[in-house]
Amino acid sequence: MPAHSRRRQRARATAAGLLAGVLLDQVAGDPRRGHPVALFGRAAGWLEGRTWRDDRAAGARYAALLVAGPAVLGLLARRLPAPGLAAATALGTWTVLGGRSLAAEAEAVAAHLRRGDLPAARQQLTHLVGRRTETLGEAEIARAAVESVAENTSDAVVAPLLWGAVGGLPGLLAYRAVNTLDAMVGHHSPRYENFGWASARADDAANYLPARLTAALTALVAAAAGGSGRAALAVARADGRRHPSPNAGVAEAAFAGALGVRLGGRNDYGSHAEDRPVLGAAGRPPEVADITRAARLSRAVTLAAALACAAIALARAGEPR
Repeated sequence: MPAHSRRRQRARATAAGLLAGVLLDQVAGDPRRGHPVALFGRAAGWLEGRTWRDDRAAGARYAALLVAGPAVLGLLARRLPAPGLAAATALGTWTVLGGRSLAAEAEAVAAHLRRGDLPAARQQLTHLVGRRTETLGEAEIARAAVESVAENTSDAVVAPLLWGAVGGLPGLLAYRAVNTLDAMVGHHSPRYENFGWASARADDAANYLPARLTAALTALVAAAAGGSGRAALAVARADGRRHPSPNAGVAEAAFAGALGVRLGGRNDYGSHAEDRPVLGAAGRPPEVADITRAARLSRAVTLAAALACAAIALARAGEPR
């Protein structure tokens, strides 16, 4: 078979697999047992215990090895015939996406708040955020939930789909490895300041374009949550760069503008506290209803991202090699 025909078949299989994987995620949610991402996390923890050194080079070798494994699996799958590649891509997409669970966790927080059960809402919120929640009031719980939905819509939905579109199954799996390692070792602490440096920088690079695509898609579909696309773009441009993360700030600012709310403020992480800059200063403080609106907006962004990334995958079939 000519090379250009094989490229077309792989592109169609990738596009179909991405769309099927999004559908699986929305219908079935995360795998309940033996989740591959959890298994990867355990393997990464095991390897960390045997390779940790307080230096950047050791952390870079650790990250490179763990990202290479999933990427190689994806490359092997590219040898499958088109139907097999489409099925493998669908399963891989389902495995790495977190769209349905993200919205469900946020809506569970909102449900507790509507019942006036602050302790339950605080506990539920721990499924979404890393900050301390035990003293948060209703307004701060709502803010934390909206911020988490915004950031994770980019990290757990748009980014894997975009990397799947441009890199096929290897890109999809490698991205999830990078993002998981950032969550495990990429944060500021005495243990990980050096060892986790490479993982954190890799995650920043991998999420740069997806975060900006998330902002654009948020503006495109803002009306689905009764919001303003124009405000989403304006706040993302004005405030996104003020956030300590070069990527999370863009997504959170876009959601703030779309929903007409004000995000940012003091976050207590136990070991330290951070005063985050205000995103969307003209907005109002988030309310319980805004959590549900954020979940609805996340679903709309997921659908838009699925269609856009499938189109990107198909368009790549005509690229010269």
